[in-house]
Amino acid sequence: MQEMIIDSIRFSVQNYGQRVVILRQKDSTPGIYLPIWIGASEAESIAMRLQEVDAPRPLTHDLLTSAIDLLGAKVLSIVVSDLKDDTFFAKILLEYKDNTIELDSRPSDAIALAVRSKAKIFAENLVVEKAGVTISKETATSNPPVDENLSIFKDFVDTLDIDDLGNSSK
Repeated sequence: MQEMIIDSIRFSVQNYGQRVVILRQKDSTPGIYLPIWIGASEAESIAMRLQEVDAPRPLTHDLLTSAIDLLGAKVLSIVVSDLKDDTFFAKILLEYKDNTIELDSRPSDAIALAVRSKAKIFAENLVVEKAGVTISKETATSNPPVDENLSIFKDFVDTLDIDDLGNSSK
């Protein structure tokens, strides 16, 4: 299992405005990146929390975070646990009364919850092997960044075909 951090959230014009959250292997720049397609509302929810913007009314992920806290539980971590038929799967690990509870989740919801609870984000090795993209130091230095948020990866993300995700022969 590999610890990941949120590198950026991208908007793909070529894929009908689809949003992509890009996770990066922690402590690796450049390194291994994991692009996960997510819905617009989940992307907004993640981005708002990362930018420390509060909604005038609680969003669904805020409500879930509050419910977990009020019940006396704690989000330990989230894990992007599997990739089947181009669909990512995740788990939310909660601690409640000295027990660990595992909840199935969409990665986008799990990530939105992780940023609110400051929980660590992990990805199973198999998921990273199937869908991860490695960017070498040579690639990073030969393509100077346009902005700070993974611009060397932007061209790659813009050309991805969502129907082909996970079908590579690695």
